[in-house]
Parts: sequence; C-alpha cells; structure tokens
Amino acid sequence: MDRLEEELTCAICYGIFEEPRVLPCSHTFCRACLQDLLQPSYEFPSERCLTCPACRAVVPIPAAGPKALPLNFALKAVIEKWQQEERAGAGARAEAGAEAGTCRAHPQQPLNIYCLQDKQLVCGQCLTIGEHQGHPIDDLQSAYRKAREASGKLLEELMGKSRSEVFSRSERLQQQKAQCQSTLQSDREAVLQYFKELGDTLEHKKEALLSALDELDSQISEKFDPLIEDAEKLKLEEMELKELHSAVQKEESPLLFLEKLDRLQQRLRVLTQQQIPNPEPVEIHPRMETLLQDTWSKTEIGQVHKIHTPKLHLTGKSQCSGKQTAASGVWAALTEPNFIVLFLFLVVSVWHKEISSGAILAPLTDLSQFLVRIYQDCRVYLQDTVQELCYASTQRLEFCRRILPD
Repeated sequence: MDRLEEELTCAICYGIFEEPRVLPCSHTFCRACLQDLLQPSYEFPSERCLTCPACRAVVPIPAAGPKALPLNFALKAVIEKWQQEERAGAGARAEAGAEAGTCRAHPQQPLNIYCLQDKQLVCGQCLTIGEHQGHPIDDLQSAYRKAREASGKLLEELMGKSRSEVFSRSERLQQQKAQCQSTLQSDREAVLQYFKELGDTLEHKKEALLSALDELDSQISEKFDPLIEDAEKLKLEEMELKELHSAVQKEESPLLFLEKLDRLQQRLRVLTQQQIPNPEPVEIHPRMETLLQDTWSKTEIGQVHKIHTPKLHLTGKSQCSGKQTAASGVWAALTEPNFIVLFLFLVVSVWHKEISSGAILAPLTDLSQFLVRIYQDCRVYLQDTVQELCYASTQRLEFCRRILPD
C-alpha cells in the first residue's frame, strides 16, 4: 500500500492527486499545482507555458489554464478506489493503532519522534541506545510545517532569476535557430530563382537559334523549290518528247507521221528555248556548329544572355570560304586570262620594238623566252575555255540530235 500511495502522490505538493491533469509530455500533476507554475510564453504569445518538473520540457498551456488540459481518468479512478479501501480499513487500523505505533526494535516503545537524518519516526530508545543515536530529531508536526515551507521556497527557487535566465536563453536559441533557417530558406530560394532565370535564358536562346534555322530553311525552300519544280517540268517534258518520238517512229501513215513530227518539232523548239536551272553552289553562313564551339563554349555562364542570335543566310562558296586573303585575291585578279593577255600584249609590243631597234640586252633574252612560254600557255588556256563555252551552247543541239537523229 505504501508503494501505491507513492504512485498516487503529486511530485509538486507531495499529496494525493487532486484533479490530476496530463501535460503534453505525458506527466501528471494536480491542477492547482500546475496553476502555480504558469509563466508568460515568448514563443506562444497568445498562450502561457510552464516547465514540466519531471522532464523539464517547456509546454504551452491554453488560455483557459490547466483546467483545459485533459483529465487523467484512469489515475482518478485508482485514487477513488484507494480512498474507499482506506476508509474501509480505518476501523481496523484504529483498533491496532497502539500496536502499529510501537517500535519494532524496542517493543512497547511508541514511535513519537521524527529523525531528520533518516526521515522516519523512531522511539526514545532508538535515539539513546539504538541505531539512531546522536541523530538530529524534531516533532513530526513541526517537521511537516518546515517541509511545507521549504517546498514553497523550492518553488520560488525554481521560478527565480536563474530559472528565468534559462527560459530566456532557450528563447534566444530558438530565435537564432529560426533566423538561421530563415537565411537558409532565403539562400535556397535564391538558388532556385537563379537557375530558373538561367534556364529561361538558355531556353530563350535555344528557341532563337532554332527559329533562325527555321527561317533559313524557309529561305532555302523559297530558293530551290521553284528551281526544282522547273527542272522537274523540263525533265517530264523531255520524257514525254522521247515517248512521242518513239510513237512518231512507229507511225506508218505518211500524213499522220508528218503531223506528229511537226508537233514534236514545235514542242522541241519551245523546250530548247527554256533555260535550264543551274544555280551556283551555296553555303550556309555562319554555321551553328562553329558558333557553338567558338562562341558559346567559350562564354562564361553569367554572360550567356549577351550572346546575339546570328542572322543566317546563303552565300556563294567563294564568298564564305574565308580562306582567301587580300594577297590571294589580288593574285587571283592578276591571273585572270584577260589581264594576262593584256599584259602579254604590252610586253610583246615593247619587246618587238626593242628587237626592231636592236636595243635588247643579252640578260633579257631569258626573260623574253619565259614570257613567250607564258603567252603560249595562256593561248592554250583561252582555247580550252572557248571550247567549253561552245560545248555548253551546243548541249541543246546535241539533245535535239539524240531525239531526232538524221
């Protein structure tokens, strides 16, 4: 029973629980005792708080006070059962009161003195000849009053300046933690925002480059589709004329043969007058692959937004090769056949005058021979060029001869 009474005792007032209330930390105390421990809450401005005497946890208390905390019904039922058993056994204990209040070590000696050292009741012989000899003693009621006063001072100590400093220190730590977490959240948002903007910039640049490629694709279609369509028409016309020629050759009627042949010749004349599409070779400039390697791969990540989208266009190979320097361009101009012919004509004219005047010097003989060889080579080159031009102009005639052999 003593053990049960200890379990039913409040840790604050050392009495049997009265209206036992359960804290969020699962410890139980009297409602009145919890009321005395209430303090203002810095973390919960609309509520009050207290520190659990058992686990030292700071728990918030509703504005209504401890009476709003849940009631420990199980513990209350045990207390009521225990009080009923105590009342039922009160009579029996009254009869055996004299014997129960005697010392076991010294029979017939009443336990009427409280030993302060061992915290228990003893008899007079225990203090004089027993094991409690020399121990400080007091009257039970006096010791009880002093203990009650000491418990009040203990509560004052728990609620003193040092304890309040602990609460304030805890509050500061909570504030510092919240500040650090707020800073961390701000940095997290900054990272997300930075990479979102970077991603948006890269996506915008990608769309701009793809749009430039699509625009050039439209230009390519506009340039080549009509030419391809014309070439296909000419190709189809040539095929029809070949088939028509075969049909004319098979015609046995002289009149029909002449009529069909006349129509074939008219269509052939129209065909030969049409110009065959022959576009110059073109290249795309600038190339995206070169742009990505030379510009994008060498640009710092923070400077990507400064890269301009290039204007793509089609150019002749000679215009976008980029390999011809100024000197090579001059050399190409000097080696043109017309310029060479003109130069040789002037040299030969001057040389002829010098020969006719008999003023040519011996060291210039080798130079004159060299110029003669250049002149001969240039003449061969011009002859070949003329033949190529003639061949190009007679292609249609050759085609006609293949369709209409003699």
